[in-house]
Amino acid sequence: MKIFICLVIFAFASVAHADNIDKDAEIRSLTNDAADPEGNFQYAYETSNGIQVQALGNPAGVSGSVNYISPEGERIALSYTADEEGYHPIGEHLPTPPPVPAYILRALEYIRSHPPTQIQEQKK
Repeated sequence: MKIFICLVIFAFASVAHADNIDKDAEIRSLTNDAADPEGNFQYAYETSNGIQVQALGNPAGVSGSVNYISPEGERIALSYTADEEGYHPIGEHLPTPPPVPAYILRALEYIRSHPPTQIQEQKK
C-alpha cells in the first residue's frame, strides 16, 4: 500500500508542478476500483488538458503509466512497475547511462576469468 501511495503522489507531483497547467482542466473520465480484501486495485483518469494516468496492482506490486505534455511541449509517456525489487520506470525522456568503456569491460572479463587465489595468512 505504501508503494501505491508513493506512486499516486509521484503521478500528481510530476504533473502538478508545471507552470503551464490549465488550471481550469476538468476530469473527462475516471475509473476507480478501490482495493478489495485481497489488496487488488485499479484506477485510471483523463483530464481535458491531456493528462492520462492509470495503475493497477496487488500486494505483490503495481504497474501503470502517466502521459502528459511537458512545459516545453514534449509528450511525456512514462510506464512503470513497482515491486519488492523497487521502482522501474520506462520512458524515452529518462536519462540513460553512457556505455561502459571497452577497457573496463576487458578488465571485468579478466577478473572474472582469473579469480583471486586464497591468500595465505602471514605468520606472526
